[in-house]
Amino acid sequence: MFVRLTMLVAALVVLPASVARAQFNGHNSLGDFGVLSASQPAPGFYASGFYYRYHTDTIRDRNGMVVDPAIPDERSEITLHALAPIAWYVSEHKILGANYGAMAVVPIANTALAGPIFGLEQETGVGLADLYVQPVNLGWHRERADFTAGLGIFAPTGRYEVDADDNTGLGMWSFELYGGGTFFFDAAKSWHLATIAFYETHTKKRNSDIKVGDILTLEGGLGKSFREGALVVGAAYYAQWKLSSDELGSDPPPAVGRTLGKHSVWGLGPEVTLPLATKEKFIASINVRYIWEFGARTKTEGQSLIVTATFPVPSIPLN
Repeated sequence: MFVRLTMLVAALVVLPASVARAQFNGHNSLGDFGVLSASQPAPGFYASGFYYRYHTDTIRDRNGMVVDPAIPDERSEITLHALAPIAWYVSEHKILGANYGAMAVVPIANTALAGPIFGLEQETGVGLADLYVQPVNLGWHRERADFTAGLGIFAPTGRYEVDADDNTGLGMWSFELYGGGTFFFDAAKSWHLATIAFYETHTKKRNSDIKVGDILTLEGGLGKSFREGALVVGAAYYAQWKLSSDELGSDPPPAVGRTLGKHSVWGLGPEVTLPLATKEKFIASINVRYIWEFGARTKTEGQSLIVTATFPVPSIPLN
């Protein structure tokens, strides 16, 4: 029941630098899905609090070599912090045999990351980031597998100016189709392997001819559940590839030359889900995930910490 904060973490706002070659990234928040990523929760209403921290001090070129900072002998780095309330409703109603659900995420962040730069230095200021909604969230449940599919939309509600270095949004609409499965290796559903794929497309950025290329992201993990699924431990992963080149228009930003190679990156790390409960009742689930990136090409390479607290909300009688 741990959900996407699909909003910001992509890489960095471009700043002036000599002979720069960069990729613009999309909205997908890498690492927000992991173990049991393709399993929709039981019908009901869920409220979550989401914290995301991404730190990087490394940019790699198309060959995987570290790019030197714009200012020699100066160590450059940036840390993104994001918080978001998340609401997720899963209905008893069925569509094509799947439970219908919907989700909304309202993120607050200290910066928006739009593309790698030479020199990871950027102004920050807390503000509303780009809103994310899933008007269609479908979940199928079988004896040895769960499946999910749906549509997600990112709205450019965050602060964005083409040449600004304190943006909290990416200045574009993004649309993603997604689908995946969680497969159980035993009848008790204690061992499981999950993968979910997101295909992301974009409109042009506000007040510019820049259009980010299409992006494919895979997220999932291998895990072991205990205590009827209340406790889960495992390893989470993600992988992302730019599938089509960015369109930069006739007047690209000064730091961005024509793209050299489409970006890609991998991530891997531990994950644990812990129950928060009294002797009388279950209160919430706390999910913690830490991901190290590797194999980056034309992209930043760093580490992410993701913490999600999910609370089932009791239904309110209508009579």
